[in-house]
Amino acid sequence: MKLSTPRWWYVRARDRSAMPLTRLLLTPVSWIWAAVTARRIARTATCDPGAPVICVGNITMGGTGKTPVAREILARLRRSGVEAHGLSRGYGGRLAGPVRVHPGLHTAADVGDEPLMMAQDAPIWVARDRAMGACAAAQAGATAIVMDDGHQNPSLAKRLSLIVVDGETREGEWPFGDGAVFPAGPLREPLAAGLARADAVIVMLPEDLAAPDRELLALFGETPVLIARLKASAPPPSGLQVAFAGVGKPWKVERALKAAGCRLADFVALPDHFAYDAATLARLAARAEDFGAGLVTTEKDWARLPPEWRARVAAWPVQAQFEDEAALDALLSRAMGQPL
Repeated sequence: MKLSTPRWWYVRARDRSAMPLTRLLLTPVSWIWAAVTARRIARTATCDPGAPVICVGNITMGGTGKTPVAREILARLRRSGVEAHGLSRGYGGRLAGPVRVHPGLHTAADVGDEPLMMAQDAPIWVARDRAMGACAAAQAGATAIVMDDGHQNPSLAKRLSLIVVDGETREGEWPFGDGAVFPAGPLREPLAAGLARADAVIVMLPEDLAAPDRELLALFGETPVLIARLKASAPPPSGLQVAFAGVGKPWKVERALKAAGCRLADFVALPDHFAYDAATLARLAARAEDFGAGLVTTEKDWARLPPEWRARVAAWPVQAQFEDEAALDALLSRAMGQPL
């Protein structure tokens, strides 16, 4: 059974007495998690697949926007003539790989929702063993490999390591909570440890947030910071809608749809990578019928829908747009050893 991302992860406790009891109880477990992660990173041997690896990762659980960033980097490299392939673990898929994703052949149950979505634009490989997947991509002709997630995976030598951070700060919410590591908080590892292996930080902002939080930017010290915005590739469907999303932070989808002018009758939040079954879809359809509304969801969720349901649900696409595209191109050029 999948669990939803806890909202209390992102609440900053100004003093110990204000901490949720759950966080206090889980803190000793988080110390063990951080120690095991650090030990694995330090002791795992890395391999070079024969093509530059650009890692788009994060240091928190839950959604940060890294997949749209990986998708945009893949597109930029390919527009520049680089034979860039994507690489994913294929979370939620049954195939261990390495296997190249074919949208007409594979389903989200085979390869995961994000790889299936990204394979519409570029060659994508899924592999539980990321080193084997990268080698398979290089042998198939990839001259660059964009790895979606994997900042804490040391098995591959990375030419460029990017951390994507959710820059959406709201009343009482903070992207890193109070700095606690999983399961007491959202961090996969201590912030300082993750930043030490990063070449740059990408702060992802929604369209309706004017500027990044200065206190947040100060945390990154001397690490270069790029600002990107998650923007809709198309307007939301017209008319009244019932929206649903099974992503890391479903509440962000609700906010974004409203900011884009979508008339929401209801919003249904589901766990990340939720597997849509007939009963759930029937309930969603009945809810929409009650309101006389349509159904809308994210591209990632749409990829997990059974084929017979895709005509009944609108997919709302979003993409990452960088404020300083020249800075991104400079990082990519350095990683490739050639101007883009």
